[in-house]
Amino acid sequence: MTRTDPLRALRAAVAQPWEGSSDFDLNPEVVLPENRVLRPAAVLVGVVPAPDRPRLILTKRASHLRNHPGQIAFPGGRMDRDDPDLAATALREAEEEIALPPSAVEVLGELPAHETVTGYKVTPILAQINRDFTARPEPGEVAEIFAVPLAHVTDPARFRVERRVWRGTWRNYYIVPWGPYYIWGATARILRGLADRVGPCG
Repeated sequence: MTRTDPLRALRAAVAQPWEGSSDFDLNPEVVLPENRVLRPAAVLVGVVPAPDRPRLILTKRASHLRNHPGQIAFPGGRMDRDDPDLAATALREAEEEIALPPSAVEVLGELPAHETVTGYKVTPILAQINRDFTARPEPGEVAEIFAVPLAHVTDPARFRVERRVWRGTWRNYYIVPWGPYYIWGATARILRGLADRVGPCG
């Protein structure tokens, strides 16, 4: 892939099938019930394709939220009854959370779904942001909006595995820190799956 076309490998990744991921991938001793019901959700993996340094849009969640306060996340959330599909969910949530107009976005496709410890089946929607927009964090959910170099989060060598105690047992998880931002959990796992297939982009 040339530097002038940073999304070529990403488009190819959408076209190739691979298995979904889970917050439990690095914890093989965890046995998940077969009859579990997961709630559908979607996140926007939005890439700004600057020729010299393509970037990925991420958010820092507000510290007062009940679930995942202060964590780094893609814009996104659970599917509403009125959403026609998961791409619409991701676009709606991105507009609500960071003021990204759907008209500025070209959806490239879906990446494999990710199961979270909170009981969601999260579908990452890979997209290209085609024009500038004024990002505004929704104060009820988002503390900060920032962009990370795409080459950083698609480089498998940048990822590490750490662990912490969760609900009384050790839980292993991926991290891919960048500057002051500790990117971990579901966000890092989704990015690791992408990195394993495309390598450093940009």
